[in-house]
Amino acid sequence: MSVPSDPLLTYVLRQGDRALVLAQRLLESITHAPEIEEDMALSNLALDLIGQARTLYTYAAELEGAGHDEDHFAYWREADEFLNPLLVERPNGDFAHLIVRQFLHDAYALALWRGLIESADETLAALAGKAAKETAYHWRHSRSWVVRLGDGTDESRARAQTAVDQLWRYTGELFERDAVEDALVATGIAADPTALRREWDGLVGAALTEATLEQPADEAMQTGGRSGTHTEAFSYLIGEMQVIARAHPGATW
Repeated sequence: MSVPSDPLLTYVLRQGDRALVLAQRLLESITHAPEIEEDMALSNLALDLIGQARTLYTYAAELEGAGHDEDHFAYWREADEFLNPLLVERPNGDFAHLIVRQFLHDAYALALWRGLIESADETLAALAGKAAKETAYHWRHSRSWVVRLGDGTDESRARAQTAVDQLWRYTGELFERDAVEDALVATGIAADPTALRREWDGLVGAALTEATLEQPADEAMQTGGRSGTHTEAFSYLIGEMQVIARAHPGATW
């Protein structure tokens, strides 16, 4: 595992990696959605996330001061240097699985960006103002699909419930608090994970109730991604994402 010693750099990379890895998963699903409009919607979600990742990586490069750029963080780090939560790297399953993963993530991202609007770090606060607006759309989209699937046919409800049951174990990691958060929350830079969890619980709980889906118990949570320990599936994702850059280093379009 390779985690930067600077808390702010670690925090920024965690958010950038979260956005980039989820965007990669969404892009893998293009042409597999149940309707053309949904392919377009998923593409737009991915583009928003890539935009957020680029801004965060640019800021990370400034903080690191090693002469790197955004492409370095996306294409030239090893798997154990990525600090995204395990939730976003979970492989795409059926459409219900993809939507539930997005739904669980979007509730967190919305709470996070809303909390960071008041960050003492001006760069994070500025990014949060834009990202919160984008993520509000993402949340409305994934929430509406979860309700549609859960309160739909027997088949759609069963698939949605299976996805919730399978993915719930990866949500606890989103709210873990370590020395990074301790240092940044104390200085007003980071959003308090406890407050984020309360907002997430409210958003997710209300939507699951409307969707007639059962909320699983908080047991046997999986963790490690935010410290650089990933699942086997991540190695395939990162390999596909980085293959062109590594096969043709220095190439320009």
